[in-house]
This record gives sequence, C-alpha cells and structure tokens, in this order.
Amino acid sequence: MTPPGSDLPALAVKRPILAVVLNLLVVIAGLAALMAVEVRELPDVDRPIATVRAVLPGAAPETVDAEVTSVLEGAAARVSGVREIRSSSEENSARIRVEFNPGVDLDNAASDLREAVSQVSRRLPDRVEQVSVVKADDDAEAIVSLAVVSDVYDQQELTRRIENDIVPELTAIDGVATVNLSGERAQQLRVVIDPIRLSRFGLTVGDVADALRQAPFDVPVGSFRSTDQQLIVRAEATAATPERVKAVIIQDQTRVGDVAEAFFAPADATSFTRLDGREVIGIGVIRQARSNTINISDAVQERVAQLNERFEDLEITVTSDEAEFIRQSVQEVLLTLTVTVLIVVGVIWLFLGKFRATLIPSAAIPAALIGAVAGLWLFGFSINILTLLALVLATGLIVDDAIVVLENIHRLQSKGVGRRAAAVIGSRQVFFAVVATTAVLVAVFVPISFLPSTAGRLFREFGFLLALAVVISSFVALTVVPAFAARLDLTSGDDAKGPIQRTGGVLARSYAALIRQALNHPWVTAGICVLAAGGAVFAGMALDRELTPEEDRGVVYVWAGGPDGVGLEYMDRQADRIEAILQPYIDRGEIESLLTVVGRWDPNRIFITAPLAPYTERDRTQSQIAAEISASLSDIPGVRASAFGRGGLSFGGGGQRSGIEVALTGGDYPSIFEAARSLADRLDQESDILDNPEISYEPTQPQLSIQIDRRRAADLGVPLDQLAVTLRAMVDGENLVDLNVNDRAIPIVLESETGAVRDPADLRNLYVRANSGELIPLSALTTIIEQGVAAELDRTEQRRAIELEADILDGFTIAEAADEMRRLAADTLPDDIELLFEGEAETLNQATRDLILTYVFALVIVFLVLAAQFESLTGPLVVMLTVPFALAAAVYALFLTGTSLNIFSQIGLVMLIGLMAKNGILVVEFADQLRAEGKSVREAIEEAAIIRLRPIAMTLISTVLGALPLILATGAGAQARISIGWTVFGGLGLSAAFTLFLTPVVYLGLARFGTPRAAAEERLASELEAADAIVLRENGPAQ
Repeated sequence: MTPPGSDLPALAVKRPILAVVLNLLVVIAGLAALMAVEVRELPDVDRPIATVRAVLPGAAPETVDAEVTSVLEGAAARVSGVREIRSSSEENSARIRVEFNPGVDLDNAASDLREAVSQVSRRLPDRVEQVSVVKADDDAEAIVSLAVVSDVYDQQELTRRIENDIVPELTAIDGVATVNLSGERAQQLRVVIDPIRLSRFGLTVGDVADALRQAPFDVPVGSFRSTDQQLIVRAEATAATPERVKAVIIQDQTRVGDVAEAFFAPADATSFTRLDGREVIGIGVIRQARSNTINISDAVQERVAQLNERFEDLEITVTSDEAEFIRQSVQEVLLTLTVTVLIVVGVIWLFLGKFRATLIPSAAIPAALIGAVAGLWLFGFSINILTLLALVLATGLIVDDAIVVLENIHRLQSKGVGRRAAAVIGSRQVFFAVVATTAVLVAVFVPISFLPSTAGRLFREFGFLLALAVVISSFVALTVVPAFAARLDLTSGDDAKGPIQRTGGVLARSYAALIRQALNHPWVTAGICVLAAGGAVFAGMALDRELTPEEDRGVVYVWAGGPDGVGLEYMDRQADRIEAILQPYIDRGEIESLLTVVGRWDPNRIFITAPLAPYTERDRTQSQIAAEISASLSDIPGVRASAFGRGGLSFGGGGQRSGIEVALTGGDYPSIFEAARSLADRLDQESDILDNPEISYEPTQPQLSIQIDRRRAADLGVPLDQLAVTLRAMVDGENLVDLNVNDRAIPIVLESETGAVRDPADLRNLYVRANSGELIPLSALTTIIEQGVAAELDRTEQRRAIELEADILDGFTIAEAADEMRRLAADTLPDDIELLFEGEAETLNQATRDLILTYVFALVIVFLVLAAQFESLTGPLVVMLTVPFALAAAVYALFLTGTSLNIFSQIGLVMLIGLMAKNGILVVEFADQLRAEGKSVREAIEEAAIIRLRPIAMTLISTVLGALPLILATGAGAQARISIGWTVFGGLGLSAAFTLFLTPVVYLGLARFGTPRAAAEERLASELEAADAIVLRENGPAQ
C-alpha cells in the first residue's frame, strides 16, 4: 500500500513538464512580487504612539501640571486601547506621550485622541495655545538631520525662508510626522517700554497693551449688492510697520512712540545649532510610527537636491541619515545570501560527486526563496534584515528535503531498481518523513507569529517566511526531484571512488562500529549526554542577556546636562569644551562632522551628533570610540556628559541617553525625590555597572514667587489681569497679538527696556491702574519670595513620577544593569515608592517572558504534530527527548564564543527545536518502516541509523555551512547576523552527536512500548480483507 496522497511523486514522474511548470509559476509569482514588496530595516514593530503637546506661555511647571497636563491626561486615558501614558510638564509647555496596545490602528487611535482632547479644550486656561496631536513619539530621534546655512541671510530671514519654503516641502512627504527646527529665530515686532517715560505720562503697561491689541484692525463689514454685481466692503486700520505701531494712540494725545520704541527684530534664541563650528539652523525629520525609513530618506534626499537647485543663496546639507545604515545592512545580507547559496550547492556537489545530480536539489533553492517573496507581498510584509536572515537560514533547510529524496532514489538505483521505479518508490518511502519534517518546522515558527508583543511582531515575518520557504521546498522535493531523477542515471561513476567517497566510506564504517557500541551500552551513552546537557545549564546562567547585540551604526551621540536655571550662554561655553575633546577624532578621520545643538528641549541640555567614518576606513568600533570619549567627558566641570551609540530597536520612552531608564512613582514629589536622591547616591557610591545617574526632578531651578494680596487688590479696585500683563511684559515680554505682514503672522511682543528691571525690587516700583483710574504701585499689593522649584514635573500612568536615568558602563548588558537597579532599589526605596522600568529594560523583561512562552508553545505543538503523524506516542517522545540536547549544544556555542543571549540568538534557539526534531524524524520513521517489515527493534534502529547517516550528514553539513557566512559577517548590522549564525552553526554542529547517538539509544529504550504506524495499517488492511471474505461467504448462496 502507498501512503495516502503520495501519488504526487508518481504524477511528477509521469508528467514531468507539469511538475516543472507548477514550480515555474511559483518562481514567476515571486519575481513579480519582488518589484512591489517594500524594503525596510526591521519588520513594522513600531509601537503605536501619539504625542499631545500644549503651550501655556509664561506658566511655571506646577501651573502647567495642574491646569493643562492633568486635564489632557484625563482625556487621553478615556481613549480605548491605551497601554501607557507618560507626561512631563515644563515651563511654558506640556507633553503627553500616549502608547497604545500593539495591533491598534494608529490612524484611528490618533483621531480618537484628537476628539478626546478637543472635548476638554474648554476646561484648559484661555491662554493655552498650539494644542497638537502628532502620530509619533515626540522625543523620537530624527531619521534624517539637515543643516541649512547661508552667507547672504541673517538668522531671522533664514528662519523665514526655512519656515515658508523648506518645512512645507518636507512635511508633505508621505510618512513624515513632524519637522523640528533648532537654532531658528523667527521675526517679531518688539515694542520696548521705557518705565520712566511711562510714569511721566501717567500711564501703565496695561494701557499700552490695550492700545496695541487694536493694532491689527481689519474688519469685514459686509458687501453691497446690485442686480448685476457684488462689492465686498472691508474696514482696515492695521498698523503693520514699526512707524504705524508707534503712531497708535494710547490715551488722549499720547502715542505708543512717546513711551516706547518699536522695531522688527529676531526672537530671543531658545537654542544654538552649529555644524563643525559654523552657525546653522538644524532641521530634524521625525517619521510617523509605522512608516518606512528608506522611502522617507529617498524622498528627503530628492527634495534637498531640488531645493538646493532652486535656492542659490542658501545651502542644505544632510548631516545624518538613518537609511544609509539600513541600505548597507540589506546589501550585506544579500551578499551573505549569495555566499550561502554557493556553499550549499558546493556541499551537495561534494557529496553526490556528480554535477548533473547536484542540479536537482539546487533547483529547490530559487523556487523556494523567490516563491517565498510572493508570500511576503501577499501578506503585506516587507523585505528587511530579519526576512533576509530567514532566507539565509532557509537556504540550508530548503535543500534538505530534496537531498533526502534524491539520496533515497540513488540508494534504490544502486540496488538495481529501474530509474522511474526508483524515483517513485524512493519518493514514496520518504514521503511521510518529508511531510512530517515540514509540518514540524512550520509548527515551530507559527506560534511565534501569534505573540502579540514586540518579540512576536518582530519574528512574525521571519517565522512566516521560513515556514513558507520550507513548504515550497518540500513541494519541489516531491515533484521536481523525482521527475528529474527518473531521467538521470544517478549511479554512473559510483564505482570510481574519489577521495571524498573513500573518506565517506571510512566515516560510515567508523560510525557503524560506534553506534553498535552505543546501543550495546545504552545507559553509558545516555549518562554522557545528560552530563553534557547539565553542564549547559551552568553555561546558560553565565550568558549575558540583552535585547539586541551592540550594533555599530556609525554614529556617536554626546549628551550633556547642566544645572537647572543656567542659560544658553553658559551651556554654549560647555559645548565648546566638548567639541575641543572631539576635535582630535575629527583630525584622525574617525569622526566626519559635528552637529551641536545647545538647548535641546531645555536650555541646560546639549546634544551632539557625530557621524563616524565608514566601517572600512576606521579601526575601532562605535562602542570603543564612545567609551573613550565618555572617559574624557567626565573631566568637564559643571555638566554631566556621556557619549553613546544607538541600536536599531530603540524602545526608549523619551530618554536622551542609551543607558537604563526607570520611573519612581508615589504620592507626592518631595517624598519621591527623597527616595530618588538616595537611590542615585547609592548608584554613585556602590555600583560598578551604572554611572552618571540623573534625576528628572531637581528642585534647584531658582524662582521668584510674587505673592499678590487678593484682598488688598480688591479693596484698591485693581483687576488681576492688569497685574498679570504688567508683570509678564516687564519680566519676559508679553506676546500680545499677531500682525499680518506680507501674508505672514508676526507677533507684537511688549517688553521692558534692557536694564529697566535689574533687581526684583524694581518690579515693585511699577504701577497698575485701578478701576477708579488712579495709579497704584505694585509694592502696595505684592511681596516677593525667592525659592527653588523643579524645572520639570513628570507623570507615569497618571501618577506623580520622577525619572532616573543612568549610563551603563562599557562591558555590561542591559539585563545586568536592570538586576543592579533592582538590587539597590530593594534596600533603598520605602514601601510606598514603586520602581517601574522604562524603555529598553521594560522591553527586555517583556520579551524574555514572551520567549519562554514561545519555547513552551513550540515544544508542545511539535509534539502534537508528531503524535498526529506517527499515530503513536513513542515515536514523538523519542524525537522530543533529544530536542533539549540541541538547545544545550547551542548554549555551549554561545558560551564559548562570548555571544550574548539576545533576541536574535533566541530566534536561532527556537529554530533549533525544529531542526533537531527534523533529524530525529528521519531516523525514527525509517526504523518504524524496518520494524513493519518484521525486524526487531535493535536491528531496525541500527540499520536505520547507518542507512540514514548519509542524508542526515548532508543536510546537517549544508545547513551548518550555510550559517558560516553569518558568523564571518562584517559591516553594517553584522552583530545581529553573528548572534543568529553562532546559534545555528554551533548548535547544529555540536548537536550532530546527540542526533547520531542519543536518538537511536532513546528509540531502543522506548520503541518496544509502541507499534509502528505501518504495522497498524497492515493489521487494519488484513482485518478488512478477512471481513470482506466473511461478507462474501454469507452473501454468496443468496446470489
């Protein structure tokens, strides 16, 4: 009897052209898909994140926190699908970062968020402006950074050109969330009051402000209509020039020009930006979550070229581009793939010794690899580093099925069976094994795809592509291979023994002798294997754990923070010192340029981007250069500074550094701050892993608190808004109203003359007008107190929080850093303060939990699939008992090569479950066939092990050597390829011993408790025949 469905090989032998055409159709579909499928660095694992920003001019952090942040957070919390909310309140602004659950549609979520924000907008203070919702993490790094420089324009004119002509071009690119400027200084119309002249005319700041609010007078008053036409009427008295603003009347005959000067001027600098010491305006292009970096980069480069052609008086240069690394990585993996294909074909040729025979299994490679791309396009997946890695690893697996079929046909041909018969029978004999191994490999990768977390979404495309490639290759193995093999004499030249054949013969005889010894002493064999696996447990404990291996992306970032309250000029001097430390690296050619932003987010922050020379032009890695720079930065007094590189999987929650981030939450800021301060002190004093701790909350920002006596103000009839406008104008300048000048909105800013307010006491000498018209000095209503406050107030999950960031010293992983943080926090933090990990540490914890779940799922599903196929429990049990030993072999490989246990090496481990099970199936299935023919368990397993040595060795060597280019990887993204390469190369290589010796020993011990499926089928067939005979006897006489 032939197994059901195994007529496929017979059909292929009868109709070879049909078999070839079917496979060619798969290849054509793949080639068509290749044109349409998108290319990116990693699968779309962006967390769905939106950011809400709001500006409340002149407000202190406490005011922003109470009146703006808490209201907007409440609105965000009501949107469905929210996973986490984090916010920070600073002077003038609030920022709320809303992260949604994986799988939530970001467009819909952002629309819901906008709706929720608009519903609470009436509860916000009247002066809140620019409430915006952006589909990205607002702290995200720019994927393309540009610098604009001009020898013709000053800063304010250059800012105008950028805002009018360049930013709209970049924002229009598909996938761009927002465009951030740094170093820009927009134009303002400044009205500068002289307090002495003001008091001489008996006027107050409020009087001037009221008059200026009427400056943009442009009123549509309707239209005249007749039967034939319509005439629009517009009343206009806009004061749009400094001269006309000065002519605005305040009271009686007193004009603005009598008490103040008016002129156009650039806004005060909020940041300085330099490119290699030259003042520029920086542009950062932030991509939307779920958008394609390469597409955006290509579009930005194209627009920059067009803009440079259009504007001769300014120059736009690209200072850094994330897509460069991605393009190089993809090229490197494609090169690896080519080398792998050549190696695998070479291995087959060595074993078969005949070029024409080599072409048969090699045909499976293009069919499966290109055909799998059609599946990518069909499911909306992308070509990325992980899917290309899947193709590299699949190359070794794809030919496995073809090798198994071809080797069996060759064995039958050498026994004298005819070519066509050998092709059909040989394929039928291994039909079940091929289908079983394919089902097992698919069963391993499918559960990974259903994990909802980051790890699941990261591996979904990887697992899907591998499974699809293996399915296509098994189809090729059961159609094209028998069709071609039926037309080739595979035994020609077998008698001519080359060195490879002679070596193979010696090894086969040696193995036969060794396997007999192993089966004669099963307990000894099992004991040695168990001891080896036990050692792997201890080796596994010593492995470094991290989310991703350290990558060399060719960019070093330098971050520096100064004390709260310092100005831009102070930080600019510190930036000069940092640049002086980096200058020798530029002179040596290791760093190509420096883009320095002083005042990044806050005035006391410096951020420097230093792109490194290409990989081939420098001797040291990114991490070595960053570690050396960090050591030098610690000598600069007055700032905390560190240098670092970033990985491809950046899961930061807004941290500007590459270390570890945690949030401490509790009831009130002072008690949380006390706990955070204690933890930071312990990190400084005791930790050998963490360094440079920084707390987001420092009550050191100097603040003048002007306490207004409300009762006294009411008694004297002074309106509070008069007090507010006077103080705002005299302290920081009051943005009163926007003028329309040449189609541009230019704000009128009312401020005091430089030097008019030199001392807090001078504020008390100002006057405000009471309702009665009388002038009241501020000293009659206010008292001034000096105090220190926090410059930033954070919240996590709508609870008050203080964030703590620290650098991880060179040589330590994120997992060790997280353990160190837990150890110190356990002894330091009081019971009412909770420690929450953020960014990469949080993702690592989640990914570790998910992967353990994946291993359990993979093992259970493989066992169930095997049980269904073998129709018994003993066969699957034999296969499954050997799987942990493959994982043990991989752990040894990682331990001996110093590779960490990261997301990439974990993929390799999951893959090993399938590969090890596959080799076990080949032996167990053949032994079952021999037992069905009447052989004893011992004879069956010994013969099966010896006969199956050649296909197992061929498939193992092709897969192991297929991973060799991954280990030897260099260039962009090499670290990820090395991690996965060592797991497969070392794991499979070392586990060969377990497959070849432990599987037969376990089979010998367990097989006697079950009957082979073939025997059960034969018994059923004989019983059915007997039943038919009985029915015929009974019915015979009646007929």
